[in-house]
Amino acid sequence: MEVESEKSGSVGKVWSFCRKPFWQTTHTPSSSSSSSTSYNMHNAHQNNLQSVDRSGQHSSTTVSSVAKSLLPTKRRLRLDPTNKLYFPYEPGKQVRSAIAIENTCKSHVAFKFQTTAPKSCYMRPPGGVLAPGESIIATVFKFVEPPESNEKPIEQKSKVKFKIMSLKVQGEIDYVPELFEEQRDQVAIEQILRVIFVDLERPSPVLDKLKRMLAEADAALEVRKKPPEEKGPQVAGEGLVIDEWKERRERYLAQQQVQGVDSV
Repeated sequence: MEVESEKSGSVGKVWSFCRKPFWQTTHTPSSSSSSSTSYNMHNAHQNNLQSVDRSGQHSSTTVSSVAKSLLPTKRRLRLDPTNKLYFPYEPGKQVRSAIAIENTCKSHVAFKFQTTAPKSCYMRPPGGVLAPGESIIATVFKFVEPPESNEKPIEQKSKVKFKIMSLKVQGEIDYVPELFEEQRDQVAIEQILRVIFVDLERPSPVLDKLKRMLAEADAALEVRKKPPEEKGPQVAGEGLVIDEWKERRERYLAQQQVQGVDSV
């Protein structure tokens, strides 16, 4: 009887153990691990979204800056000729060209010349400040190198280039080259000018226009060279000098003399 009771007790224990659901023993610790895994996945997803947003903002900023650089710069100056400088072809001599510069802005604009050959080329004036609507004819000087043996005289190509830059300024100020260094980020390149030679023996509209512009530039230079008229004493009649201060002084002295005689 005792043996049978022991067998029945052991069988009951085994059966009770088998009836326990397996998830109570195996899946209890896995609930915490699954929650931590889902939390880590959520954080990783949020970090990915933030990185995507930052990269999107950076890419949009980069694209906008590139787009701005590709857009054409609004011109502040009107040039004539627009992108060329015509020089008479005279080998071994210094020749001249001319270009008209007009301010098309509503504010004062400073301009400046630059060249790739500063030893053989120079500009007059090299820079200046133009009021709204004001224009000037600048003269450009260049020494023409003699042609090589295998080159035709008029087909000589020049690698010299000129650049005109502009800068908006506040009101009427004196031009100094340091303006373009101090405000370098606001300087705009108006145009790159290349050199074109003109045959003096062949009349052409380009040559006629160049001669006319050079004559106007010379006349304007002569006007600028004249000293300003001094506001001195006015001259009336045959050399009679009327000086207000001198006249007042003479009247004062005359009054003093009259008062002296009266007192005596």
